[in-house]
Amino acid sequence: MVKYLLKRLGLMIITLFVVVTATFFLMSSMPGNPVRAQAKKLPEEVAKQMEIKYGLDKPISERYVIYLKNLVKGDFGDSFVTPGTTVVDKVHDNLPASATLGLLSVGFGLLVGVTLGIIAAYRRGSKIDFVVMFIAILGVSIPSFVLATLLQTTLGGVGGLPIAGWYDSSTPFLERIRFVILPNLALSFGGIATYARYMRASVLDVVGQDYILTAQAKGLSSFKISIRHILRNAILPIITIVGPQLAVIITGTVVIERIFAIPGLGNALIDAIYTKDYNIIMGLTVFFSGLYILSILIVDILYSVIDPRIKLEG
Repeated sequence: MVKYLLKRLGLMIITLFVVVTATFFLMSSMPGNPVRAQAKKLPEEVAKQMEIKYGLDKPISERYVIYLKNLVKGDFGDSFVTPGTTVVDKVHDNLPASATLGLLSVGFGLLVGVTLGIIAAYRRGSKIDFVVMFIAILGVSIPSFVLATLLQTTLGGVGGLPIAGWYDSSTPFLERIRFVILPNLALSFGGIATYARYMRASVLDVVGQDYILTAQAKGLSSFKISIRHILRNAILPIITIVGPQLAVIITGTVVIERIFAIPGLGNALIDAIYTKDYNIIMGLTVFFSGLYILSILIVDILYSVIDPRIKLEG
């Protein structure tokens, strides 16, 4: 296990290095810079002095080396647009909104989707199965931003549901729920469809395996067979999906956060791109990539926990 984790850690570092390098040079290839984007009305001399202050006058290769040195020290830099605000501050301020919405969306989608998939598998060919597959087709076909707009149009304002916005620290708990409902539905609908499809197919595949027939021959009850054998083995494909999706949603679903005006990491990234805030773009990209890579490692470890037949090494 230790050898495997060290190997994966090395691969994670290499992957992050590639992501950082690609993002840095792609970002630097954009026309203009943060100073020119924010100080269009400043005199040319003042703009040049600001570029020298922030090191934007240096060659791109030199800036790249400086950034890597600071990154190794854990210094992601300050925002060019709001001096004094570090990347860590930005993540600290915007992560709670993204994490709250992401965890709720994945949790709700997983609970409903897996349940529907199991029911559809056990009632294969029935009307319930048809309804579940119809929902799955809709979930795959309708983009989340389209569904978000439809929800705003049809349900926004109904029963006090806000069309957009987010709560703050002084908002009572019950009031906070109202702000989460619509974006949660928009984000989780696609997940419900995906989980339901995969779970249905996985359960049907497991039901036909020889070890299920053996368990039935031993006289185990249908409930024990379902819990110990069918669901435990059928859930593996779902874990494969949940890990990376959880990382992606927590780090910010850009379109949904933009539509509902949620102050999350996705929204912060869009604002940074508009203003060419290099350090914020780089910092958030590294954070997103690291969390995504870590989620894949956790999924691999969970495989061996759920199914001991799966070995991490050898």
